[in-house]
Amino acid sequence: MESLLSLSFDYLSCSDASKIRKGLKQLEGLLAQLCLCRSTNPIAADRRRSMISTGSTAQAPKELGALKDDPAFWEFFKLQEGFECNDGQNDLLIIATLDLLQGILLVHPPSRSLFAREIYMNLLLDLLDTSNCPAIQSSALLTLVVALLEQPHNTRTFETLDGLLTVTSLFKSRSTGRELKLKLVEFLYFYLMPETPYTRTASAPATAIGQRSPTKRNGGYSQSVGGAGVGEGGELAGTKSTEEKQALLGRYLNNVEDLVEDLRGSAPFGAAVG
Repeated sequence: MESLLSLSFDYLSCSDASKIRKGLKQLEGLLAQLCLCRSTNPIAADRRRSMISTGSTAQAPKELGALKDDPAFWEFFKLQEGFECNDGQNDLLIIATLDLLQGILLVHPPSRSLFAREIYMNLLLDLLDTSNCPAIQSSALLTLVVALLEQPHNTRTFETLDGLLTVTSLFKSRSTGRELKLKLVEFLYFYLMPETPYTRTASAPATAIGQRSPTKRNGGYSQSVGGAGVGEGGELAGTKSTEEKQALLGRYLNNVEDLVEDLRGSAPFGAAVG
């Protein structure tokens, strides 16, 4: 059974859709053997074994109470518990990946534009789910900060995907620890800051964004608050003011005014808010 499970998981880890389907069929067949009534008739037993490859589920299901007397079920149960215990290793891999991603996005800011796409932003938001451990949530939150840093298009995607609801729900959750709540407050301070996209400088390598679409590129390594892209009201195209973001955040959290006042008074990120 262990070999079958390992082979099935190998197939499920492939990018080939046909192998993924094969892995799912193997798992389905294994669960069918465990959960469907068995017969002492050898012909029926042969038919049951062939069922694994055909996917047929014509046999009647067992009662759940009957599973406890099945040695095969207990073998599967033990293997599944062992697989569950490997989650800690998976968590460490996720955290290590997020740490590397933070560094890449800091060293190469144009790569942040990937998170203007919903599929990639959703990956970060999923990691903030309460089902994940606090270490993953904390690392995902920091990665989100780097992904949004001076990238207004990414921030708009974050808002569209109910990112504010995700963050504030985690903040309100009773299961969220004090340390993580402090980091969530810091994130909200960061979110409320005025937005300024990157612009390229002469020293930034031209090859860094040579393949990117101009509509999704927010530039290179320095800030600019003037020039092309500035609207009639003085706001850069695609950006929102602190007041606009305060109104959005106020839908999910009370006392946002206090956060804004504190932000204006203390300038926690080194820049005053007007």
